[in-house]
Amino acid sequence: MKLQAVKDMEPAGAHERNPGFELDLDWVDRCVMNRSALERRAATIGTRRTVKKQWQAAWLLKAITLIDLTTLNSDDTPGRVQRLCAKARQPVRGDILEALGAQNLSIKPGAVCVYHNFVETAVEALEGTNIPVAAVSTAFPHGLIPLELRVAQIEASVKAGAKEIDIVIERGQVLRGDWQGLYEQIKAFRAACGEAHMKTILGTGELATLSNVAKASLVCMLAGADFIKTSTGKEKVNANLQTSLAMVRMIRWFRDETGIEIGYKPAGGISSAKDALTYMALMKEELGNNWLRPHLFRFGASSLLTDIERQLEHQATGRYAAAYRQPMV
Repeated sequence: MKLQAVKDMEPAGAHERNPGFELDLDWVDRCVMNRSALERRAATIGTRRTVKKQWQAAWLLKAITLIDLTTLNSDDTPGRVQRLCAKARQPVRGDILEALGAQNLSIKPGAVCVYHNFVETAVEALEGTNIPVAAVSTAFPHGLIPLELRVAQIEASVKAGAKEIDIVIERGQVLRGDWQGLYEQIKAFRAACGEAHMKTILGTGELATLSNVAKASLVCMLAGADFIKTSTGKEKVNANLQTSLAMVRMIRWFRDETGIEIGYKPAGGISSAKDALTYMALMKEELGNNWLRPHLFRFGASSLLTDIERQLEHQATGRYAAAYRQPMV
């Protein structure tokens, strides 16, 4: 099966990292979102066109390269993290890839995401793969410990080998409109990250309005965020399409004003191949093909890969397999 669409999986050229900018409160004040308009637009994503047959297989293989394979459970163990990393090394069974004619493609997830305590375990398990380890930090998922302890946690994760840091903001700062305080904290986190890329988790389900989501997105980008991310996966409301639209339109506005491309990561509740295709369509339509690459788009997910692999097996054999045939850990 010819999978021409997978050519976009090839690594992008040099990407200019966000250097950070001065806080522009006038710009923040101008960030107003129309919920009704966003909901109407969200309802059309995934319905205007569909991807079928070998093209769907190509998109799903691409989707795997955009996943942050994640385990953030209270009962995580080194063994579970090692098994997740083994899955990252071979995310799709070899017989499925061969049946699809994709056996020579390098299909790997964007990263493996774990708690700080398991960073060294994941780094060791992924040695030689070039798959980065992402660590959730800053008192994930709530971010409610003293600032100096959050900064120290980032520094410890980077020292342990994490190449990406997922930090959480204090939602109360957004609800109070304390944009200066939020900006200063994110700047401190970015400085602590050093060369590690920083994803800022907004906890959008707890920010009350889409205008607050937009303002928080802008403040984080001005402070130097490399990615903005919807959720921890622990909130009652996680990623959804209308919130994603608000955030990606802020990314587009930021690019238009500064020339800097910022990544986007929806997280929480994205568990089906159909969901993945819908979010990829959103990125393609709103920001363009360049945002369908791991340096600018990730899914925060743990179970998504299982459904994608089942769909790929159906493409290859005409039959749906039981989920246990594609175990995660």
